[in-house]
Amino acid sequence: MSNAPRPPAMLSLEQAVDAAPSLAALQQRIRDSQRYLELVKHQIPASLRPHVQAGPVQDGEWCLLVTSAAASSKLRQMIPALQQVLTQNGAQVSAIRIKVQARGR
Repeated sequence: MSNAPRPPAMLSLEQAVDAAPSLAALQQRIRDSQRYLELVKHQIPASLRPHVQAGPVQDGEWCLLVTSAAASSKLRQMIPALQQVLTQNGAQVSAIRIKVQARGR
C-alpha cells in the first residue's frame, strides 16, 4: 500500500464549467445567443446570413457581429422585425446591437 498522494480526479470541461458559477453563467449566455440567432435566421436574407454571427448577450441586450459596414447597414434596417421574432418566442432581449467585426478576428 502506497502513501503517495493521489492526483486530483480529472474533470471534463462541462463538469468544470458547471462547478464554477461564473463560467456556467457565461456558457448559458452563449447558448442564449446562439438560440436567438436560430430564431431570427429565417428573417435574414440568405445572402446576408454568412456575414452574421451571434455575439454576446448582456443585461437584456444582444449583439450581432457582422463582417462589413454594408451588412451592418442592412441588418440595422431589420432590427424591428428581429426584435419582434425574439419577443414572440419569449426571448428576454430588450435591445439588439450590430457590431462590425474587424478582419482576422
